[in-house]
Amino acid sequence: MKLRSLMTTAAFGAALAAPAVVAAPSASAAPTGCSASDDDIYAAAPANLSGSNGDLLACREIQLSGVSNAPGLKAWKVRYVTTDAKGKKVPVTGTVAVPTAAWTGGGSRPTVAFNPGTLGSGAQCAFSKQLGGQYQDMYEGDNVVTFLKAGDAVAATDGVGYIKGMVHTYVNGANAGHALLDIVRASRQLPGSGLAADGKVGISGYSEGGHAALWGAQLAKSYAPELNVVGAAAGGVPGDLKVTAKQLNGSLFAGFLADALIGLKQQYPELPFDQLMNDQGRQAEQNVKTNCLLGTLAVFMGAKVENYTTDHLTLDQLYQVKASDGRTGGEIIDDQKVGVDIGPAGSGAKYEIGFPVFQYRGWLEEIIPHETEDATHAAYCKAGINTTWNNTYMSEHLSTDWNAAQDVTKFLNDRFAGKSVKGNC
Repeated sequence: MKLRSLMTTAAFGAALAAPAVVAAPSASAAPTGCSASDDDIYAAAPANLSGSNGDLLACREIQLSGVSNAPGLKAWKVRYVTTDAKGKKVPVTGTVAVPTAAWTGGGSRPTVAFNPGTLGSGAQCAFSKQLGGQYQDMYEGDNVVTFLKAGDAVAATDGVGYIKGMVHTYVNGANAGHALLDIVRASRQLPGSGLAADGKVGISGYSEGGHAALWGAQLAKSYAPELNVVGAAAGGVPGDLKVTAKQLNGSLFAGFLADALIGLKQQYPELPFDQLMNDQGRQAEQNVKTNCLLGTLAVFMGAKVENYTTDHLTLDQLYQVKASDGRTGGEIIDDQKVGVDIGPAGSGAKYEIGFPVFQYRGWLEEIIPHETEDATHAAYCKAGINTTWNNTYMSEHLSTDWNAAQDVTKFLNDRFAGKSVKGNC
């Protein structure tokens, strides 16, 4: 489906996006088997979550009925431990899928850590629910199948916030990177998965998922040094959220900006959102919390952030608003920027990346500004990261995700096979 078709469908999306089903709370405990209920998987976080990053808390064997033409596989919904941007342990959900055919590539079967693109913030939008055949608003089932057909296991995180009592922390860099790496750790604890600790890892994501993928790449060495990450692929990356927000505000795609602002409110309650919002703003928050992709785009089409605060604050004015800890909103948003403080292995940079990275965008990209995608690529090249770049896909934002899927799969599987690659910076 082309993005224009998606936007036509979006006009009806608000009516289609049903409110989330509320799950009952459940105590977190290490599973003895994969017999958890959906209520167990998506239950509210306990007051004090213990455990190590990546600890498997609950699992449920499922069929991937939300995808088509998949090879033989085993799949699970999972709930696992991660650490948020403030160092707090939180439960996160996701999906692990492993082909039943034997891996013939030598060594242990590799795993692709996959972060989906934007699905919306309603609880029913979780990628794990949609892959399992529940509410259907997602568009990357074929991407997952492409990896599975190559023989790779897929560990696909939902991202932080798709459990009872939380909201998805959309494009929060640390949250996304941590959750993406931790689902690989969790996948190796699944009974019957056959995934070994020495299996190679590739990281992949597009759009919101591309932002998460680069954060996963940047955090891999410091946060999950035991994982053998050998490559990362990231496309359609909103590398600088301020540049992206400027283009989204008042556009057909303003719903993505709404997701980002409410996700920011979830992770940083010290920002005075409640004091700033007018009645329209409070309704907007509820719309974000209950809609998925199409519904959110439909509700916020052409919306401007100025209309949601009592003083009609612009984006630039909102960036100057101070949180209770003294930081400004702009400083918190800048913390999510990718390509800052990076360097190759042994460089001493804050974020060392010792493996090749593939970045890409569509030539007809109309949602994420070219300037920030190109600047992210340039930052990686300037830092000396082995970077392959492709901006020649003759497609707009959404269809580039599909058009690049075979290239992404080949890039990562070449890394799994130990092939070298020279970037084209």
